[in-house]
Amino acid sequence: MKLVIDAFWRAAVYCLHPRVIALSFLPLALMVLAALGLGYVFWNDAVDFIRIQLMGWAWVDWLGQWFSSLGLDGLRLVLAPALLLFAAIPFIVVASLLAVAMFMMPAMVSLVSERRFHGLVRRKGGSFLGGLAWSMGSTLAACLALLLSVPLWLVPPLVFILPPLIWGWLTYRVMTYEALADHASVEERQALLAQHRFKLLGIGLITGYLGALPSVLWASGAMFIAMAPVLVPVAIWIYTLVFAFSSLWFVHYALAALAQLRRQREGAGPVAAQAEHLGDAQLPAPGSAGGDTSS
Repeated sequence: MKLVIDAFWRAAVYCLHPRVIALSFLPLALMVLAALGLGYVFWNDAVDFIRIQLMGWAWVDWLGQWFSSLGLDGLRLVLAPALLLFAAIPFIVVASLLAVAMFMMPAMVSLVSERRFHGLVRRKGGSFLGGLAWSMGSTLAACLALLLSVPLWLVPPLVFILPPLIWGWLTYRVMTYEALADHASVEERQALLAQHRFKLLGIGLITGYLGALPSVLWASGAMFIAMAPVLVPVAIWIYTLVFAFSSLWFVHYALAALAQLRRQREGAGPVAAQAEHLGDAQLPAPGSAGGDTSS
């Protein structure tokens, strides 16, 4: 746990570094432009489609009558936009994670390596294409898990448990590979994953729950719908900061664990060589009494 806590505080401090702050605006700008552009093109058609689909549902009529009895007729009008925004949350989270991993993670690895691990040899066990395939495969698995778990979101406690768990697992998969791709060999990465799997997964789960903070904005109801053009970029900015912090946390932890692994192996090398030498010395020499009894 010492490595986990040490990496946490170092990541928090590094978030204040000017280079980190500057780099965070690139994925933020791309995500905001993409969200606003897609919203401008598809928002009205998507809302109309959802409203048409909801017309045949009895529970929607019951919910509308209940809102009317409470004097909240306006909530009936925002039901379809609210459902559309909730449906977009997983895609915004995944896109934010991938944008940070693609545009910020290499710079984070270089920054931490230059300032703290400048003597750590880069063994290039990963590649851009390998990382892309790893990230895409993990993302598809996470999206499938999200889709399969959607019916369970109707159970109030599970909607606050399942999505962060899935996002945390995805964060762990993507960030661990990117943090070790440049410095660790394939064998070292596999060894570290086997040795530190649960701690790395724990870091991913914590950051997954930190990524649930923008849910406060989504939960603001009709106010959020009215202020969506302003609050959506704010929510994306929060996601970007969370994943930027998580990338630094993973980099500090992974590179420290890699340095520790190499020190252990280098320390075991002379011991193993000495044991081998002693073992050879104990063997009887050819022609000795112990080695040849024919004379």
